Amino acid sequence: MESKIYAIPLEKMTGRVNELFDHIATCLSDFIHEKKLHDQNLPLGFTFNFPVRQVSLDSAIIQRFTKGFNIVDGEGKDVVELLKAALDRRQDIKVNVCAVLNDTVGTLMSCAWKNQTCKIGLIIGTGTNTCYVERVENVEMFESKTNKSYVIINTENPAFGEDGKLEFVLTEFDKEVDSNSINKGQQIYEKMISSMYLGELVRLIVLKLIKENEMFGGNSSDLFNTQYLFDTKYMSDIESEEAGKWDRMSMILMGLDMGYGNEQDFVNLRYIVEVLSQRAAALVSACMVALINKMDFNPVTIGVDGTLYKQHPNFRPMMLEYIGKFIKKGIKKMEVDEVRLWWQLQQSEQDQNN
Repeated sequence: MESKIYAIPLEKMTGRVNELFDHIATCLSDFIHEKKLHDQNLPLGFTFNFPVRQVSLDSAIIQRFTKGFNIVDGEGKDVVELLKAALDRRQDIKVNVCAVLNDTVGTLMSCAWKNQTCKIGLIIGTGTNTCYVERVENVEMFESKTNKSYVIINTENPAFGEDGKLEFVLTEFDKEVDSNSINKGQQIYEKMISSMYLGELVRLIVLKLIKENEMFGGNSSDLFNTQYLFDTKYMSDIESEEAGKWDRMSMILMGLDMGYGNEQDFVNLRYIVEVLSQRAAALVSACMVALINKMDFNPVTIGVDGTLYKQHPNFRPMMLEYIGKFIKKGIKKMEVDEVRLWWQLQQSEQDQNN
């Protein structure tokens, strides 16, 4: 399988909905021509990782944009029709949009293709979200008639906390991130976890300590004073380095014109990074535990994707630790790799040795 990542320019994230979908169609056309497939009729599965009301397999109505997107005229429109219209405007590729799904559902399905015990799909990247398998009789909002026993629920749990339920864990820095965001009061849970916001939380904490003359001799820089310029990737770089080594951190700080720190500043910064990483992993794990305990399947595999999960050196082991503490007694972790976490009640002798 071949893939290619295309960036979305900032102006497309905050412009009009047709401009965004024209960009998507342009990227799709570029990829298809690059692979010399432009003369073929191609079926397309469209992964759309924003809250929608799923009407059918190939119809989903946008409820709102998140993750830093602020599209003013997108709500209430069908994402499949928007993409079809953008493709029609190009007239250079033959694509049939067959299905639209959330990225968590895509993760669950791709994992379940190899492992039928996969019951949860989890994304931990720029944003975060979870889906899980539920018994149809438990889904009060499910109106369609079906003879199937199970349905996949897209939880949209990033919105957890919008009703104040997370107030007890919010810090002044979380509230500042939310206050300065383009979707104030929304996606509270996501703003404590995802890579879009974690680096900014680090920056705000350090800035307060600088103002209190507790770090970097009370000195900051124009770059460090700039919102979101402390990238969450820096957290992965810092935690990847052996404790007591500061080469990567020094390079990061020099790139932000903050190259005048001492060893205590380095120790403090690493501690801040570690605490925020641990909190994010704990919050994600709490959601996983709630779903594992509720579903009552055994064994259960969690399909996981997203840059934060893949690139952070400690996120997976921290999740294993936290989930292991709180899942139902008797459910033991069996296997973990880059795409799944797996808990199973019974383990063979060979599995235990492995």
